Amino acid sequence: MLCNLFLFYSTRWVCYRFIFMNKELIISASTTDVQIALLEDKQLVELHKEKKNSSFTVGDVVIGKVRKIMPGLNAAFIDLNDEKDGFMHYLDLGPQFNSFNKYLNLAMNGDASMRTLENFKIEPVFEKNGNLSNTLNVGQYIIAQIAKEPISTKGPKLSCDISFAGRYLVLVPFSNKISISQKIKGSEERNRLRRLIQSIRPNNFGLIVRTVAEGKSVAELDADLHLLMEKWARMTTKLKTINSPQIVESELSVTSALLRDVLTDDFNMIYCDNEDVCEEVKSYIKTIAPDKCDIVKYYKLETPIFEQFGVQRDIRRAFGRIVTIRSGVYLYIEHTEAMHVIDVNSGNHIKAGTGQEDTALQVNVESAKEIARQLRLRDMGGIVIIDFVDMHKAENRRQLYEVMSEEMKKDKARHTILPLSKFGLMQITRQRVRPAVEVDVQEKCPFCDGTGTIKSSLVVVDDIESDLRYLESSQSERKLTLITHPYIFAFLTKGFFSIRRKWQRKYSVKLKIKPMESYNLLEYRFFNANNDEITM
Repeated sequence: MLCNLFLFYSTRWVCYRFIFMNKELIISASTTDVQIALLEDKQLVELHKEKKNSSFTVGDVVIGKVRKIMPGLNAAFIDLNDEKDGFMHYLDLGPQFNSFNKYLNLAMNGDASMRTLENFKIEPVFEKNGNLSNTLNVGQYIIAQIAKEPISTKGPKLSCDISFAGRYLVLVPFSNKISISQKIKGSEERNRLRRLIQSIRPNNFGLIVRTVAEGKSVAELDADLHLLMEKWARMTTKLKTINSPQIVESELSVTSALLRDVLTDDFNMIYCDNEDVCEEVKSYIKTIAPDKCDIVKYYKLETPIFEQFGVQRDIRRAFGRIVTIRSGVYLYIEHTEAMHVIDVNSGNHIKAGTGQEDTALQVNVESAKEIARQLRLRDMGGIVIIDFVDMHKAENRRQLYEVMSEEMKKDKARHTILPLSKFGLMQITRQRVRPAVEVDVQEKCPFCDGTGTIKSSLVVVDDIESDLRYLESSQSERKLTLITHPYIFAFLTKGFFSIRRKWQRKYSVKLKIKPMESYNLLEYRFFNANNDEITM
């Protein structure tokens, strides 16, 4: 009876945790940047860094001037009044380029009707096949959106296919199409949302319904649409005074954009250690989810916020070339300009399978789960090549592919996964819009200062004796305590006629020596009779 009852409530608890995942956002702000950690069930799954005063953010709408056209690439470099020019290919002009070009000219000339597009005549769809040199001219102004931030030596990538993302909706100018997220499966709900959107959609503006809009009322959808239309109107007003390349409408900060995209009902707490950023977060949440304002907490403790919530520990474990999994498996991760390469090693795998094939499957499945987390955590984009442990059975290779596909469903970035090749390699392409997150977990050795060599312990002993002589002769200290590394402690105190006894007789002092494991090999400190540290 008790076993059945325990099993019943255990099952309910597992189901509850599966359905209602515990999510927390930890925000650490400094004078130079803002770091944001997303925790799922207390495990770090995403880490974002936003540098203050950075040039561009994905989603920024800019006015640029064509600086150079490259006929061989069918592309152009766009002057953005920054050290790096933007890059735009012909295909990035988008289907509504003619309409955006017309809108830009009218808005810059002060046409107030461009704020609503109520009477705007949409131009024909832009041809996919053509030459950019026949479309743009050097010195011409264009309106575009940042599609990728500057990465390495490359400038930002631009697109004229402009849209504005909100909490529930995405606004698409110069379109009258309504699209529903494919993740909303129920036909009844899809039809309901389509009817609601059709009743509130402005003329000449298309709308994409996001997944989080499922089950929302028309009032909530209309409020989100109102904010997006305000952004469009604000941008139109700014265009009147534009006379040089610049940003005309900024995307939300990384903090606000992350909240917009991930804030759900199972998001139960947000902690921030900066009062100004905390108020900014509260203000933004009021606009998208007023009922969740009370989950934002200002962190006031002296312990750094990332240390308090274990984020710093997770960062040290998860970043670096070698990532160890608890079962003893480890990953070897290398980043190159062209791709990311991950090698799976069984290491000291503690779970023994029924045979080599079964063990390889266990190792690969555990690794696949961690790799999916690493891709999100490091925001690794582009091509990812994974070298799994070789498996010979087709059903095992298929199972591994299914596990990886299931784990990657948690990733909001667009991605494509290919089954294992005959060489045991899996290829993944993942959307890259920002540089991968890199955290240097290596520190300069405090012993050798990065040289790879340290002074001999005998030299350290000579330094200690020199300081002892000075304290006795110049400071008249007669009772001292020396704290040093356990190795040096043992060297000074071993035997009946130890070095410590010799020093006591030689300098007529009472010397007490204590070991301290936290000290490095060359570190030592003297304390006087009142137990005050003596600064040398």
